[in-house]
Amino acid sequence: MKIAVTSQNGSVFQHFGRAPEFAVFDAEDGKITGAEVISCGGSGHGALAGLLGDKKIDVLICGGIGAGAVAALSELGIKVAGGASGDVRKCAEDYLAGKLESDPDFHCGCHDGGGEHSCGGGDCRHGHC
Repeated sequence: MKIAVTSQNGSVFQHFGRAPEFAVFDAEDGKITGAEVISCGGSGHGALAGLLGDKKIDVLICGGIGAGAVAALSELGIKVAGGASGDVRKCAEDYLAGKLESDPDFHCGCHDGGGEHSCGGGDCRHGHC
């Protein structure tokens, strides 16, 4: 299994489409067996979904994420665990142990109106970013 976590300085980055990097963990039998960091420069949800698909990611752990990105990832067979925060490795370990605390209302609503937003800048209107 491959788990990707939106990351900045080892912590879960709170906006999928603007994530500067992903911490990617390989796992077998519920344990992390390898790790790498993939730099991506927050290139938007379409490009990032494709990148994760190319890397054969099974699960994405993130903070906030829009419905369009969830749909794009789902089409690629990637499960999304949103509303996460804290250390990226601990989140991956907690996911593997079935203990990851996530927010069931993690979707970023910033794209709902099609307008500009400032997710990732700390002042997103829904409070998750």
